[in-house]
Amino acid sequence: MSYSVGQVSRFAKVTVRTLHHYDEIKLLSPSHRTPSGYRRYDDADLDRLQQILFYRELGFSLDDIASILDDSEVSPSEHLRRQRSLLLGRIDRLQEMVASVEHALEARKMGIQLTPEEKFEVFGEDYVDHQDEAEQRWGNTDAWKQSQRRAAQYDKQDWVEIQAEGDELNRRIAEAIGAGVASDSEQAMRIAEDHREHITRRFFDVSYGMHRCMADMYIADPRFTETYEKVAPGAAAWFRGAIVANADRAEA
Repeated sequence: MSYSVGQVSRFAKVTVRTLHHYDEIKLLSPSHRTPSGYRRYDDADLDRLQQILFYRELGFSLDDIASILDDSEVSPSEHLRRQRSLLLGRIDRLQEMVASVEHALEARKMGIQLTPEEKFEVFGEDYVDHQDEAEQRWGNTDAWKQSQRRAAQYDKQDWVEIQAEGDELNRRIAEAIGAGVASDSEQAMRIAEDHREHITRRFFDVSYGMHRCMADMYIADPRFTETYEKVAPGAAAWFRGAIVANADRAEA
């Protein structure tokens, strides 16, 4: 039994372009081809694709996934046990987030304003340092003042939602890069526009010119670059290209 690339795309809910990309980088090459050169996938190929998608969902890069799956000393059962352990870890983290949201909801019912420390719990210790530096650099700007006015109204649930929105944008960036999507494509510009709208909705008004300046900072400041490189290799430059292309189109 074998399946066409279109059938596999529907089964796995991934794009045909993604499957082509996986083939090009030798992550998932179909076991058979028709005399005309069309890809045909068998059950073993589908099993490997399932493993790839599991690891992608867990945040692994494509290079890491290739190394993991090509390790002949690791059996399919061991992959499943490893994934089970990773998923249980994610469940624990989500349960902690649920508990935080429930606490925020209870506090809202009681009219309690949550502390800044509770807000920082959502983002980690680096957030505190970033806030101090940001105030020093931009404390006199209208954007900073607008951001602070909005942030003062947020409780822990709001910060959890904001973090989740940021994580989703990063997931889309990693997915696009993994699929070989060009930084000036419609898909990339949609991500850039959603990023601009996210900041505008949650913090301060971001014009296209300001968004372009922010994009330049993502590659000029090593700390921002490192943050995006953790999303996916080359993400900082790719995302800058997407923001610039989106700004150019909007201002044309």
